[in-house]
Amino acid sequence: MSGYKIKTHKGAQKRFKKTAGGKFKRGCSHQRHILTKKTAKRKRQLDMGGMVAKADQKAVAAMLPYA
Repeated sequence: MSGYKIKTHKGAQKRFKKTAGGKFKRGCSHQRHILTKKTAKRKRQLDMGGMVAKADQKAVAAMLPYA
């Protein structure tokens, strides 16, 4: 066993949360500004967030070793 700690990627730490099943939740983009032209339905659906794609799970998990 090495005495080194693995660093957590701070950008990823702020963007992703791990679920009980081991997957990662993420927020949606396009909701910070220029909101007047977007419909209420579109903004509401963006607010729900989503899950990280299966193809990206491994990369996110590597960035968050202690999640």
